[in-house]
Amino acid sequence: MKLINIGFGNMVSVGRLIAIVSPESAPIKRIIQEAKDRGMLIDATYGRRTRAVIIMDSDHIILSAIQPETVANRLISRDVADTEEELR
Repeated sequence: MKLINIGFGNMVSVGRLIAIVSPESAPIKRIIQEAKDRGMLIDATYGRRTRAVIIMDSDHIILSAIQPETVANRLISRDVADTEEELR
């Protein structure tokens, strides 16, 4: 199982991740509210401003205080490191 750091030492499973989006649009705000109402929202911001919304295949919605680009870069660098390790 591969994990990715989403900030403050919190990790999510890469295999269960569907999307990493910005929380600015009305549809994403609606998704966040619906997840909160259903008890499927995980707030990993530690009280900071939400900058990324991570959508999981289990219908969980995770809020992160780091930029979506940063999460994506961590995911990409993780894939590159795994590929290099496999080549050795």
